[in-house]
Amino acid sequence: MKASDIIASLGVVLLLIAFLLNLYKKIQATSRAYCFMNFIGAALCCLSSYMIRFYPFVILESIWAGFALVSLFNVPRGTTGK
Repeated sequence: MKASDIIASLGVVLLLIAFLLNLYKKIQATSRAYCFMNFIGAALCCLSSYMIRFYPFVILESIWAGFALVSLFNVPRGTTGK
């Protein structure tokens, strides 16, 4: 397994964990935890896409990571998840 595969797998797992936690109402989509998991997951997927030179996903994941980062800084302090 190549490094890009491992990085992509970690990113996708993190994105799916955030999605499932939100789906089962363990965290809210507006929480810092959710925004952080989305940012890190998308950034890892972006990096792995760049490593394999798959530029459509580099664009998609960089935009996703950008919005997650902006959302992370817009979440009020003390918002943990529920």
